Amino acid sequence: MGNNKTDAKELAKQLLWDRRNGAVRVSPEDMSKAQKFNEGYKAFLNAAKTERESVTFAVEQAEKSGFVPFDPQASYRPGDKVYYNNRGKSICLAVIGKKGTKAGVRIVAAHIDNPRIDLKPIPLYEQNELALLKTHYYGGVKKYQWAAIPLAMHGKIVRRDGTEITLDVGEKPGDPQFTITDILPHLGKDQMQKKLGEAFTGEDLNILAGSLPLDGAEGDSLYKLNVMRILHEQYGVVEEDLISAEIEFVPAFNAVDIGFDHSMVGAYGHDDRVCAYPALEAICRCKEPEYTMMTVLADKEEIGSVGNTGLASEFLNYFVADLAAMEGEEARHVWGKSNCLSADVTAAFDPTYASAYEAGNSCFLNHGVGLAKYTGSRGKGGSNDCSAEFLGWVLRVLDGHEVLWQIGELGKVDQGGGGTVALDISRLNADVVDIGVPVLSMHAPFEVVSKLDVYMAYKAFKAYFMAD
Repeated sequence: MGNNKTDAKELAKQLLWDRRNGAVRVSPEDMSKAQKFNEGYKAFLNAAKTERESVTFAVEQAEKSGFVPFDPQASYRPGDKVYYNNRGKSICLAVIGKKGTKAGVRIVAAHIDNPRIDLKPIPLYEQNELALLKTHYYGGVKKYQWAAIPLAMHGKIVRRDGTEITLDVGEKPGDPQFTITDILPHLGKDQMQKKLGEAFTGEDLNILAGSLPLDGAEGDSLYKLNVMRILHEQYGVVEEDLISAEIEFVPAFNAVDIGFDHSMVGAYGHDDRVCAYPALEAICRCKEPEYTMMTVLADKEEIGSVGNTGLASEFLNYFVADLAAMEGEEARHVWGKSNCLSADVTAAFDPTYASAYEAGNSCFLNHGVGLAKYTGSRGKGGSNDCSAEFLGWVLRVLDGHEVLWQIGELGKVDQGGGGTVALDISRLNADVVDIGVPVLSMHAPFEVVSKLDVYMAYKAFKAYFMAD
């Protein structure tokens, strides 16, 4: 009789999936590369806190890598790099492959909008000697998390004469910052008795904008008027200009390392810039692929991918159709041979809230990039549910390029759920699977990811682009 313990170990190696922490599975070289890669990622997080800023960053990086604006009247050869900037809020980047679009295109699709606080069309008012701004939150947020933190103001104002002003207030040393106030615990008895989701309403999320009246003046609305005086002096705007403005308030803090071991990154907006940055880097660093490859960074995912800059619109379909037409191909035939990595985050297992997860089918920090065969909620409602054939091919690609990966679900079956852009792309008849970085405190103003997982997302996207 053999040694049962030895036999079991050997058999486990042959038959069982290795779920050990990535820190003990990857090479020291990869660990070092992960640290370096995340320095660039943190710089991106600090420079691009909104969808507009993310597109600006992407265009600058792409042009440094040889990309040029797409011209539907031009002709392109294998290796040529083009981009389509959709209204400054979403972007498609493509590298023409040797096999052309007739072999299908390979797409990595991420989104660059994040949960935040937007202004209402008529935001400025005063009450009890304070100037405040009325807001309408954007995306799925826990409203109480946005009170009593420093906020920065980003966005664009189009003045009545048509001139445009880009705002970025609260990020530079000496800039004023803003906040949403909370009631002190000494007087918070009524608030404390409410359910957590009811402690703050949308109408409570008022931004503190000023506390001084117009100097030396008499009359009404002097606190509101003083804020408008400052805005007019600095930007030349009047109150009516705010009606058409797109102004977003986001956390004012920058990305930082988390943990004594510097193994994690804490920041605002990992969801989904933590996938957008690796997807951008992957396409910028790839050269002359066999297949035409594309990175798409889209807007509006957090509110259903709506509008003409979200992937529920046709801008991606039209871009692929233009590329196909240049080669005499029909877009519908190209889509049928195409596939996509829907690059969006997944929930990382949090031991503090373990009851919300099924640990055996969850993703963990430092275990690599996380795949989800399906998202949706409960009975797979609103899910893409990737095919076994495509998922199997993707896993072979990742294994063949030594990409650390894991697979899981978004919590327990009846606990909740979520969606991605996978549905919007699969409806075009492409094969799609969800893949992304696990996140702690998702949708909070301050989220946490593993540096190793971020780097593995980059390796995964690059491997996918260049695979046979």
